[in-house]
Amino acid sequence: MMDLGYWLPLFFAGAMGLALLIYVVLDGYDLGIGMLLPFASDPEKDVMVAAIGPFWDANETWIVLGVGILLIAFPRAHGIVLTSLYLPVTIMLMGLILRGVSFDFRVKAGDQHKAMWNRLFALGSLVASVSQGWMLGAYVTGLTGDATSTLFAVLIGLALPALYIMLGAAWLLIKTEGELFRKAARWGQLAVWPMGAFLLLISIATPLVSQTIADKWFTLPNAIGLMPIPIATGLAWAGLIWIFNSHQILDNGYGWLAFLALIVICVLAGIGLAYSLFPDVVLGQLSIWDAASATESLLFTFWGAVIALPMILGYTVFIYRVFRGKATHLSYE
Repeated sequence: MMDLGYWLPLFFAGAMGLALLIYVVLDGYDLGIGMLLPFASDPEKDVMVAAIGPFWDANETWIVLGVGILLIAFPRAHGIVLTSLYLPVTIMLMGLILRGVSFDFRVKAGDQHKAMWNRLFALGSLVASVSQGWMLGAYVTGLTGDATSTLFAVLIGLALPALYIMLGAAWLLIKTEGELFRKAARWGQLAVWPMGAFLLLISIATPLVSQTIADKWFTLPNAIGLMPIPIATGLAWAGLIWIFNSHQILDNGYGWLAFLALIVICVLAGIGLAYSLFPDVVLGQLSIWDAASATESLLFTFWGAVIALPMILGYTVFIYRVFRGKATHLSYE
């Protein structure tokens, strides 16, 4: 039987991956709605903000948890990752701060400045999304920093906002009605094609930029066993096209299927990424066991995680349950 020195790093790697996957889905849709804000009318902007208002702070908890696990459980990897990604991390934080400031000031600064803060909210959302994509692309290529890694980071930096916009449009199908609902459907119809193109480009480029990943995916019998992942992803993408273009599905209240299809795509992408990287926490540099803290430290942290994870999951579910239903026009009176 394997000892704790083997299992605890596996547990924390899984918990970190789960936290970041949940972050992509949950904060992804509110970043996407932020990027869609300039394309709505002023009254619609208020409804869009109301559609994310009760949730967005809780959504960002997941990235804090993921980075916190990286720091505590894998300190050697934390130092390498954040040192290599210092610039995009700083830019991402500036974007998130700009979003937070704009979210409050769009109301408190008065009607004459509301349009400016709406634009800054959209800008902050775009900056944070592109930065996160850049970080992911650089991380997948092992933080090498060469020209190939940089080009791949640019590709992911463009692809992630497309996914977030799709998530935002799908969330609006759940939370809105009327003209804004129809606009969300049109936004989804437009965004699904570049998102699909980026998925295809990433699938082609990833094995080209990493021989390690190529060996894992394109050697037998691995290639056969992994075929369900790209097939299921393609089917989910095709389902998105069908849903966003089907008046029968949308008008009968099944728009939530689009959000479900996007969750499936994110989960499949997460599984594929985990398989590509495992057992490394920094590709080609550190395995999860080499980067892990001392077993005693991990065991102490484990009991904290056992308490914290269910609590975060619990209040996330609670918030979404309390604020379920359609969003309405904002009122601060």
